[in-house]
Amino acid sequence: MTAHLQLLPDDRELSPYTGYTRDHWEAAADGLLRAAWRWATPRGALLDLPGPPSRSGVRSDGLEGYARTFLAAGFRTAGAGGKDPDGMLERYADGLAAGTATPGRDDTESWPLILDHHVQGQPMVESASVALGLRLTRPWLWDRLDAGVQDRAEEWLRGALRHIPAPNNWYFFPYAVAGFLESVGRGDAETARARERAEELLESWYRGQGWYADGDGRAFDHYNGWALHLYPMLDAHLAGDAERLTHHGARLREHLESHALLFGGDGAPIHFGRSLTYRFAAGAAVALGALTGNTPLSAGASRRVISGCLKHFLDRGAVGEDGLLSLGWYGPHASTLQAYSGPASPYWASKAFAALLAPAGHALWTAAEEPAPVETADRVLALPGPGLLIQSTRADGIVRLHNHGSDHVRPHEGEAAAAEDPHYGRLAYSTRTGPTSAANTADNHLAVEMAGVPSVRRRIHPLGAGGGDGWGWAASWHRPVFGKGPEMAPGLRVESVTVARGPYELRVHRVIGAPPGARVTLTGWATGRDDEVASVLEPLFGWSEREEVRAPEGTAYTPWARMPRLAAAAEGTGVYVALAALTGGGVGSGTAEAVSEVRPADAGVEVQWADDGTVTRIGFDPVTVTVEQG
Repeated sequence: MTAHLQLLPDDRELSPYTGYTRDHWEAAADGLLRAAWRWATPRGALLDLPGPPSRSGVRSDGLEGYARTFLAAGFRTAGAGGKDPDGMLERYADGLAAGTATPGRDDTESWPLILDHHVQGQPMVESASVALGLRLTRPWLWDRLDAGVQDRAEEWLRGALRHIPAPNNWYFFPYAVAGFLESVGRGDAETARARERAEELLESWYRGQGWYADGDGRAFDHYNGWALHLYPMLDAHLAGDAERLTHHGARLREHLESHALLFGGDGAPIHFGRSLTYRFAAGAAVALGALTGNTPLSAGASRRVISGCLKHFLDRGAVGEDGLLSLGWYGPHASTLQAYSGPASPYWASKAFAALLAPAGHALWTAAEEPAPVETADRVLALPGPGLLIQSTRADGIVRLHNHGSDHVRPHEGEAAAAEDPHYGRLAYSTRTGPTSAANTADNHLAVEMAGVPSVRRRIHPLGAGGGDGWGWAASWHRPVFGKGPEMAPGLRVESVTVARGPYELRVHRVIGAPPGARVTLTGWATGRDDEVASVLEPLFGWSEREEVRAPEGTAYTPWARMPRLAAAAEGTGVYVALAALTGGGVGSGTAEAVSEVRPADAGVEVQWADDGTVTRIGFDPVTVTVEQG
């Protein structure tokens, strides 16, 4: 812990799992704010944090620093009934006045204008945090501003209502702006249209089980919790809108049935999707559920999850010696980032501090901590809508997410529209490993190789998901794409099925239309040399070679990684079966003996498990998975 984050000693009586209380959360927020404000411009309109600029430029990055820290200050102050021990709100008021005085001017303080997302879009993102900060702190900041400053702030914010957002969760940035303007009596037809449009799109993106697509495509990731649920639920809560609280609250409750499973026993959120440098923002939806009563979790389990997530990163170097959140996962890590990531981007982690809207006497803070979902039992949960399969094991606290439906390919893009995206294209992700970089061998990947060039997985087509007591499955197909030479091979298709059972992952692939001279490879989990977790990949059917390969660039978890790999020659149609495991503490150490027999059956395979004789049948044309008890 750095000198900037001076937390109290752990309270193991109230919080036996993490030691964290509400006081720890307030201290974390205060420390992060104090450190960030050391880099403010003289009048506080921009926080120019050190580091390489994003593609949006230094001025936009400075606004990002102001806006995202303001969000943390807003949650912290509102939850404390206006108490502001460091006088932060006066600084934000001064910064607002300076930033909106001459927006668009190239000087020390002026904020950039809000324009269309494809021109200079990032200020639209930040307008939502400015608007929420103002809404949360209205009695102590907005209501005390001069009328001229209020008018200038409104005019700058309305840029978000008059320009085109990106075709995804961005529609909730003008939504948040409109909600604020309406809350201070400045609503009109323009604000109403922004809110109606966002709500209409949200309904069209709903896929069931509490999951939304992030746009018209098939991107399912952490944006569900820290954007698509957070903005409408927080707005309804602040407005006291019972009808919308009921509607969005039911969706949030259902989402938390699965989302709350995506935190490991060590507090880590699942390492999957983009913007992972937002880190403990992953707990925002859990906090919001506890705050509004729309959650399947007890208050003690909710605090266990969100405090575990915050503590996980604070204990592992996410905050540097300068007190700033770094661009990465634990420390700096370039492969975790996107082109829009700038020095202040990690401060979207501020969304986790929505937990502080629950006052000190709220059950979220007064109930004793209870185990997180991963700590109560082994779980396997299939999510047919997003095409995801969650698998967790209590003994080692590891959560694995098998991806058969989320690809972040936009609807108008073709199969080969972009390069491989390690944050979506892999077969599986976990709370203890990260994907290897695009420059190294891909982990958890089935590749078809032609002339030595391995294929990548871009657009993912789900084929179903389901399961029963203690087991589950998910399936998909994709068209292999090649980064060198011909982009595709005609007729080539890969169908993939994952069956999760205890700590084991049965991976079954059918490759159709492999050209002469082709080769197929399958990799497992990427782990470090000294990791406490083990990665195993056992060939069961169709494979002829096995080896260990290295990823010298490492992952977000380790600076150097290795992984098991299987290989075989391929031509025409072939079925390949392997058993994978990512385990800790000896869990699943008998992976090689877990399956007693594999046999072909009706264009598929039958797998018999050694422990109880249960038979799992995987068929194709169409894909089916059935279980016959031993």
